[in-house]
Amino acid sequence: MSEFIITSHGPFEQWTINGEARRNALSRAMVMELEANVARVSADRSVRVVVLTGAGDKAFCAGADLKERTTMSPPEVSAFLSSMRKIFRSLELSDCVFIAFLNGAAFGGGTELSLCCDLRVIAASAEMGLTEVKLGIIPGAGGTQRLPRLVGKGVAKELILTGRRVPAAEAVSLGLANRVGTLEDALTLAKSICENAPIAVSAAKHAIDEGAHLELDAALLLEQEKYALTLGTEDRLEGLKAFAEKRTPVYKGR
Repeated sequence: MSEFIITSHGPFEQWTINGEARRNALSRAMVMELEANVARVSADRSVRVVVLTGAGDKAFCAGADLKERTTMSPPEVSAFLSSMRKIFRSLELSDCVFIAFLNGAAFGGGTELSLCCDLRVIAASAEMGLTEVKLGIIPGAGGTQRLPRLVGKGVAKELILTGRRVPAAEAVSLGLANRVGTLEDALTLAKSICENAPIAVSAAKHAIDEGAHLELDAALLLEQEKYALTLGTEDRLEGLKAFAEKRTPVYKGR
């Protein structure tokens, strides 16, 4: 059985974690298939946005598959976490834009997976949380590093050290999620991104990610470099032409 149900919407795809019975937990098979799917869309420029969600309405991803984890030795756990860190990083480095729709609970590795996505839409009934300390461990797939970069060190320490679960409205107020909404809202967001010039979207994504922790002068130089990537494109000329002709531009990603 495939670990993901993939639905094509032309320039974007919906990936649904196909593990409702285990609350869409992070198993070895699921992580390996995620790696293959990320590599596929990163190489295939025709897929520009991915909406990542979970099967059912109970969980986006409830974290590690604890039944599987209990069968793993400490070295195997360390190797698995190293693999997850590499795969999660590949979402951030991809030219593809990733939107997490948190349809239900996202705890531990589930929240860590969502933090690797560019945008997060959370269902009104969903909760997020890095709950690892309650199990005698700490976030091991990037949570201690990505969360403070997103919400600040103080808030991140509170959430990680208490392991508490954060409801949807608070997740938005803290900056953990972009908005409370539905799957349709996430798909509409993906469609709106796909209406824009592909090279410009990927350049903007990387400019934001790579510049976020640079000194301002260095970040401005980075922005200039990313802007230059768009100057010689056919899409830039099409955008100007469409504006002058008062029509919708037809971008081709070149």
